[in-house]
Amino acid sequence: MVLVVFVAPLATVVLAGLAGSWTRALPSGLGFGRVAQAVSGENLASLSVSLQTAVVAGGLALVLGTWAAIAAREAPRWLHRLTDAVFHLPIAVPSVAIGLGLLIAFNAQPLLLGGTRWIVILAHAVLVLAFAFSAVSAALDRLDPAYRQAAESLGAGSLRVLTRVTLPLLLPALGAAAGLAVALSMGELGATVMVYPATWKTLPVSIFALTDRGQALQAAACTTVLLLVTLVALLGLGRIRGRAALR
Repeated sequence: MVLVVFVAPLATVVLAGLAGSWTRALPSGLGFGRVAQAVSGENLASLSVSLQTAVVAGGLALVLGTWAAIAAREAPRWLHRLTDAVFHLPIAVPSVAIGLGLLIAFNAQPLLLGGTRWIVILAHAVLVLAFAFSAVSAALDRLDPAYRQAAESLGAGSLRVLTRVTLPLLLPALGAAAGLAVALSMGELGATVMVYPATWKTLPVSIFALTDRGQALQAAACTTVLLLVTLVALLGLGRIRGRAALR
């Protein structure tokens, strides 16, 4: 079942990206010509934009999500529930609605972000913030309070407990949250289509444009590159997470 639902479609995309043409049951003219086009020119620029957006938006989401999760844990129960609901709101609404809302809200002074890269980064950060918040909140729930109590009994203040006890124990969860944020940002399309300027076009937007023009095989090649780059980024973050878990 997993092969049919997940592996087979991805394998088809990769195969289409390597195909010179596909007019029969099987593709023909397999090679790396389309992949070479996918990592050159405008497509390469779009890939660079996607990576930059994912890193900055993922970093913002990780910092804000971690801060909110830690602060909510110390807040009254009603405020904790309210914070949880607010931070999970982007999951409950279509990403297009998030994009349109940001476009309207930040398209005039005093904070004019429309037409700049920052509105794209903000949209991605908003969309992945919920997942970062959830990952850190779940990790906080699993932390043994004895570590914190021991540190406090030895005279450590709140800031020292946070930096020397809580955050180090959260490193594996932070690594997982960062990986999820980057992966989601790399593939985001719905909100990006609503807000992106011509000078800051992500690779998913370029793939959508290729498909819209009927260039499905070239779109598949770009998608293959996107998959590989995302996988490499996740493997790198996974190694960092693994080292953190061993400490």
